Amino acid sequence: MTQQTNTSSNPASKSKTTIIQPRKKIFQTNFDKLKKLGVINQDNSIPVYARSKSEGYMDLVVEALPHLDGFKGDAWLAFSMAHYFVQNGDLCRDPDLVILCHPGLNMVEVYSFQQDIPPLYQEVYPNANQFYLKLRKELNSFLRTWLTNLINQDHGEAWFIK
Repeated sequence: MTQQTNTSSNPASKSKTTIIQPRKKIFQTNFDKLKKLGVINQDNSIPVYARSKSEGYMDLVVEALPHLDGFKGDAWLAFSMAHYFVQNGDLCRDPDLVILCHPGLNMVEVYSFQQDIPPLYQEVYPNANQFYLKLRKELNSFLRTWLTNLINQDHGEAWFIK
């Protein structure tokens, strides 16, 4: 919780008013970080395809996934964020997160996580009305850490958009 203390503008009054503002949930925090990174545009839209380059780091690729739009309701949009590397001529994901975004609520959450080496696929939602609570917490926490790292690596400074 964030706490602010306001004193009255009346010098005769010695009372203080304390306003407690709820701490943002991880879903809103991750939305803010995605916006800061430039993955979510200022109008809350998501590019169909974009690539961020940052010297010394793997490119960050963002792709809209319209086949998952509306998965949790009409306003939800889906996109993936991934790093790729090449091994034996094949592109390998490291990692690839599918993210659900509700622009009207300024929130995002992870739908799935995938990496190729070692092979791992995790899906938070077996269907639109159920989710795995522990995995949901873990993957949204991972997303928060990854977004912080991407911002610190200067990703989002230069986007190449198709």
